[in-house]
Amino acid sequence: MISLERIWKTVEVRKSILFVLAMVVLFRLTTHVPIPGIDASALSKLFQGNQFFGLLDIFSGGALKSFSVMALGVGPYITASIIFQLLGMIVPKFEEMQKEERGRQKINQWSRLLTVPLAALQGYSILLLLQQQEAQILQNMSPFTIFLAILSMMAGTMFLMWIGELISERKVGNGISLVIFAGIVAGLPTFFSQALSVYDPSQIITAIAFFVVVLVTVACIVVMNEAQRNVPVQYARQVRGARLSGAVSSHMPIKLNLGGVIPIIFAISIILVPGVFAQFFINARTEFVREAAVWISQLMQNQLFYGVLYFVLVFAFTYFYAAVIFHPDTVAENLQKQGGFIPGIRPGKPTADYLGWVTNRVLLAGAIFLAVVAVLPLIVQQMTGNASIVVGGTSILIVVSVVIESVKQIEAQLTMRQYDA
Repeated sequence: MISLERIWKTVEVRKSILFVLAMVVLFRLTTHVPIPGIDASALSKLFQGNQFFGLLDIFSGGALKSFSVMALGVGPYITASIIFQLLGMIVPKFEEMQKEERGRQKINQWSRLLTVPLAALQGYSILLLLQQQEAQILQNMSPFTIFLAILSMMAGTMFLMWIGELISERKVGNGISLVIFAGIVAGLPTFFSQALSVYDPSQIITAIAFFVVVLVTVACIVVMNEAQRNVPVQYARQVRGARLSGAVSSHMPIKLNLGGVIPIIFAISIILVPGVFAQFFINARTEFVREAAVWISQLMQNQLFYGVLYFVLVFAFTYFYAAVIFHPDTVAENLQKQGGFIPGIRPGKPTADYLGWVTNRVLLAGAIFLAVVAVLPLIVQQMTGNASIVVGGTSILIVVSVVIESVKQIEAQLTMRQYDA
């Protein structure tokens, strides 16, 4: 457990945490800077019980519901990052660049540049989407007002991306994940106040069952995040100078969920793309294009199709992100250079094949668990008939995962400085 006294006495860690808190407060303040021409009350009604808009609101940290300058959140930046990571698996040049520090810095710079046009496209598509709703959300939106709204959302996204990178540099958690986490936590008081306002004494059993499910879900998320498969590793005798060191037995941990909350965030980013870009062609002159755009929009509103697609995307991105961050060939090569081997497995390619086999089997359980948690709100909605439960499983997963990751990074900093002292 982390001691608050140790954190406060460690100057660097204390400054880092206070800086992160200041950035979070700054982010929450900017979410209350509205974009003119929006009917806030009509927008709030639209978000109630709407899964699609609820997912959009996650990336914005709750700013889309009030349609502030932060309405797009970090969604465009995450989409840009996914594009370059996919290119790294397809194009050899990008793959080589990802292996070097200078190359990774250049790819990060390209991701930032790509975020600008993606933010403009997504901002315009959201305005079109809101304009097509039955409720009169947009009020007297002239071309100049639309231009200012898009420009404001683009600036908000770039500002939020900058805040996220500043937070990541402090090494107390992933900046983008902490921004999303702050938005979810900020929305909890509103959620509980709405739940209490519609409290029905006759539904006490349902309410208790709901909170029990939440507690069980949190416990399962913690267990699955911490679960790992320990692969035994044996290091042979080595001669270091005039001293002979004996064989050492150790293990290589392979986590059940290598990507943490990243597969969920990637899946949300991708699942929103068809519905968002279909809005550009709703009023197309070509009948085929117009009908296709309407069909895609209606299809994304289908709860069954949406749930199946969400499940498949989370499952697939769990394996995808594991392939990005864990390379069995490289691990096997480094293990052989260090004089280590897995008992019963020959060094080199057999070790890489064995690590890949173990990783795939371990990830299967982790991917299924993540996918089930992602679609859990849809399952609960169908079982209870309560449409007010929106993105609950995803929100819980993000909150718990971000807290665990931040605690581990703070512990690592404290341990490192203790050894330095």
